[in-house]
Amino acid sequence: MPEVSAAGHRPDDTAPAAGPGPSSIAERVSAVVVNHDAGAALVECVASLRAEGVVDVTVVDNASSDGSADALASADAAVRLVQTGTNLGYGAAANRGIDVSGLDLVLVSNPDVAVHRGALAALVEVLGADPVLAIAGPRILEADGTRYPSARRFPSLLDAAGHALFGDLAPDNRFTQRYRMGDLASDQVTEVDWVSGAFFLARRRALEELGGFDESYFMYAEDTDLCWRARRAGWGVVYVPEAVVTHVQGISTARRPYRMLVAHHRSVFHFAARTERGWRRVALPATAVLLTLRLAVMCARQALGALRSAARRAE
Repeated sequence: MPEVSAAGHRPDDTAPAAGPGPSSIAERVSAVVVNHDAGAALVECVASLRAEGVVDVTVVDNASSDGSADALASADAAVRLVQTGTNLGYGAAANRGIDVSGLDLVLVSNPDVAVHRGALAALVEVLGADPVLAIAGPRILEADGTRYPSARRFPSLLDAAGHALFGDLAPDNRFTQRYRMGDLASDQVTEVDWVSGAFFLARRRALEELGGFDESYFMYAEDTDLCWRARRAGWGVVYVPEAVVTHVQGISTARRPYRMLVAHHRSVFHFAARTERGWRRVALPATAVLLTLRLAVMCARQALGALRSAARRAE
């Protein structure tokens, strides 16, 4: 196992062993994929999990209307398909899948993720080497190959405000860089505050102890909240850059951009209200105002972009 660059975790002093093979992954990893109108990406996601040796695959379908769940059933009859009947949100749907899966490591994934060769083996190896670790997240690439900032810090009030104000206009600002861990090592396992719920491997015992995802979050910040509770309970969360996946973001959310923007900002405030303590709670009203203003700007930008796209199509 690569060295963990955090206090309290020592490098493994034994000779590195070969990573887990497909048979080990089949015996240890249950995959839970949450789907909502992901189209053909869902079939491709499950196929990439199969290629990595995952046998126990559960897809929880949040009332898709695009035929993606039916296409998957035709392509892979061995998948366990859970139909929710309504859109429960990401965390609640993931919890349904976790409940019906059975192996000791649980992979939670968006439906528009493609797993690179060896990614699961790297995550399994890291969790297997340290029983204190609850969650391991991979390096997540965008469709164009750039790294998505999937490992982050819990932001201070100053960094949160700075990121909210300047993150989209000037992404290299110091507040966003601190929050998104712009200095993150690209070649070693690193203990972090939280990792993206788009794709991570978790220890079932930790998920059961924590009660899974908090279902009061519909979309967004449920991953931040889960990792926050895990760390408060004494569990570790790590980023594993050797494990790589590609995430084609926004396939389903692009169809409902305003609803997703509202959900994102609401979840951010919900997390702040839950986690801030002492004098910092005094800042919550200001946080609400700032997030409301940011939401208005983001919705305006979305509307302007939609108008420009429509004008180009009409030319």
